[in-house]
Amino acid sequence: MTNLSPANEPSIVAEAEAEQVARDRAGRKPLSGWRMLLPTMTPWLAVGLVLVGAITLFGIFGPYLVGDPRQIRDIGLTPPSGDFLLGTTQTGQDVLAQLAYATRGSLQIGILVGVLATALSAFFGIYGAYRGGFADEAFSLLSNVFLVIPGLPLVIVISGFVPRESRGLWTIAVVLAVTSWAASARVLRAQTLSVRNRDYVAASKVSGEKPWRVIVVEILPNLLPVIASQFVFAVIAAILGEAGLSFIGLGASNSATLGTMLFYAQNGFALSLGAWWWFVPPGLVIALFGMGLSLINFSIDEIINPKLKNLRQHRRRARKAARLERELARASRRSRPRAQETDAARDVEAAKEVSAR
Repeated sequence: MTNLSPANEPSIVAEAEAEQVARDRAGRKPLSGWRMLLPTMTPWLAVGLVLVGAITLFGIFGPYLVGDPRQIRDIGLTPPSGDFLLGTTQTGQDVLAQLAYATRGSLQIGILVGVLATALSAFFGIYGAYRGGFADEAFSLLSNVFLVIPGLPLVIVISGFVPRESRGLWTIAVVLAVTSWAASARVLRAQTLSVRNRDYVAASKVSGEKPWRVIVVEILPNLLPVIASQFVFAVIAAILGEAGLSFIGLGASNSATLGTMLFYAQNGFALSLGAWWWFVPPGLVIALFGMGLSLINFSIDEIINPKLKNLRQHRRRARKAARLERELARASRRSRPRAQETDAARDVEAAKEVSAR
């Protein structure tokens, strides 16, 4: 029988914790290479996926479930009701229909900017660092030039030179992508410089592999978590940047986005008239979508920085150890009265033997 004295409780806790860890490892299947590149499911990641998934589904299928967002009616600034779930604008347009089409437009700009900015940063960062020499110096100089110039004023200047009738989704996406790739390229360059000197990359070069194959097969898989994190951040920055441009009148003139909704709400004096249903929904969608992508980005950071995952695992093990310690403490408290009763019974038996003698 195990002795549950206070002196032995820490060792029992340590043994129980070690047994629990061994059982977890024994029942856990080894992860494949691609599975190790995916973030571990956590409550924060689940919340982020739910938010991003819900808003994405609303932007994709919402326009098919609502009416014409440009239809003008003779009921202006109607609060939310059964006929119009999010009310109407100053000219009687359905806010819910506008929100569905605006969400789709903002998602399109976010994806376009994310893909373009990630492609530019990967080319100038990874290819330049792998080639080295003049190419690396030229790409680094170009990156430094874009880093020195403030991003928002540069976007405003470039958008201001584009004619209003030519400012569509693609134009705004190209402007935002061109002005947002430099910082990511510097990060990828530093990561590539540390990877290109490893043994397996040198072995691929010696075996006569082509440069593009070495980059795609040997270097790029090691940088996928960093690239994924940069893509998520680029999408967030693109949606916020487009909303800022549209709010000051430099956004896409022939497309509906969340920024254009805020722009028209400002021009229609929605805040001063108390029409909260006109400007709160687009702002709330931007905030929730940005929060969801940020939570996903935090989970991706665990792959980039293993210390974060180890810290979370240590906290989980500490909670298990504390739970085991509480259970052992309750078990020891329950066993102590029984031990005292046994000792008392032994004393009584000894007293009877003495009296009998």
